[in-house]
Amino acid sequence: MKLRLPNTYVLLFALLALIALMTWVVPAGRFDTQLVEGKKIIVAGSYHVVESKPQGLVALLTSPIRGFVEAAQIIGFVLIVGGAFAVLQKTEAIDSLIKSVAKAHSRSPLVRAAVIPVFVTLFSLGGATFGMAEEAIPFVLIFIPLALALRYDTLTGVAIPFVGSQVGFATAFLNPFNVGVAQGIAGVPMFSGIGFRALCWAIATGLTIGFLVWWARRVQRAPQLSPTYEMDQERRRTLDLASFEQFSGMSVRHQAVLALFVLTLGAMIVGVVRYGWYIDEIAALFFAMAIGVALVGRLATDEWIGAFVQGAKDLVGTALVIALAKGTVILMREGQIIDTLLNALAPLVESSSPVFSAHKMFAIQSVINFFIHSGTGQAALTMPIMAPLADLVGVTRQTAVLAFQFGELTTPIIPTSGITVGVLALAGVPFGRWVRWMLPLQGLYLVMALVLLAIPHWIGW
Repeated sequence: MKLRLPNTYVLLFALLALIALMTWVVPAGRFDTQLVEGKKIIVAGSYHVVESKPQGLVALLTSPIRGFVEAAQIIGFVLIVGGAFAVLQKTEAIDSLIKSVAKAHSRSPLVRAAVIPVFVTLFSLGGATFGMAEEAIPFVLIFIPLALALRYDTLTGVAIPFVGSQVGFATAFLNPFNVGVAQGIAGVPMFSGIGFRALCWAIATGLTIGFLVWWARRVQRAPQLSPTYEMDQERRRTLDLASFEQFSGMSVRHQAVLALFVLTLGAMIVGVVRYGWYIDEIAALFFAMAIGVALVGRLATDEWIGAFVQGAKDLVGTALVIALAKGTVILMREGQIIDTLLNALAPLVESSSPVFSAHKMFAIQSVINFFIHSGTGQAALTMPIMAPLADLVGVTRQTAVLAFQFGELTTPIIPTSGITVGVLALAGVPFGRWVRWMLPLQGLYLVMALVLLAIPHWIGW
């Protein structure tokens, strides 16, 4: 009998019930706080017990709707941005870009050599900027035959879109769904620290490219080394490259849409860095992008509005996760046990150096990622605890957000991830075979994360 974990919503509601129960058992307590540069910072060693306020059945059942109310700004932001990117995808400009490069592979040795670096970078940028995750799944069907045509293997074809987008998501620098939400909750300026995060993204993407290029060349020399060798041989017998050749090239319209998208990202960076834009302004920018993309892409009114609504609708589940996660914070706050939990967690995370504390936070987030796969939901659930905990153990809040992000580096190898299971089912690759192949790359990610979490302490980030 296979072990099957409950879905995210069941887990979160169970957590709500557990927290409500904890308010009857765990002593209420509070830290003193002080204002430092406009932010409330906990005063270490000031914890004291206060009067308990247990949360009953009514509080439990009303916590989701109260979570919706308190997280309304973040939920609205996620829905609007999701709708905007659905309009962008409706224009097929991104698909056109990928097919344009794929078609050129048969005509140029330079393009063939650049296929892995270029496409991994594109998918990683998608994860780092607009949270590309599930959207990468259909591209597996394009990249498996492309990889086989280049004498690579099925694993390489799966990894280019899937691992590329996942590593970009985990090391994002402009992703509003994880970085934006986490920083907003942590009380640091949205998209601040972009320089160091961009460096982390470049290193992680470079490691991914290096590993895949090494593996692809190895398979070219000795195809039988691939764990999917027999499967690849069978697929090559029926391989048809006509689908790549039938593509007529990127249209001027698609080029204009992509240019507008890049301009939007540039405007967001300038607005955040120079003018201090926050959720409202960024949401407005993406809404304007949706309208602009629809006009440039010549989408009919019903088309782009339908795409926008569908994109927002696809993120309703994420909105529910945010509301439930926010509900956990409300119950802990009303029951006055947040500071008690912080006081208990601090000795576990605290170390002789804030570097090791950051490493422990990364380990905790990695474990949580096994159960909760929504980047936004994880941020809403963990950052209210991790941000003040960082203050207690001498870790900066920027580093706490980075530790949260790096926790998602494990997504490609965890069996509870719907994206991972879905990709492998689509590709016909057994999970165990995939994990064994991924372990060396996961080891590189682990070393990278430990090093990059140490640097902020040394540079005062």
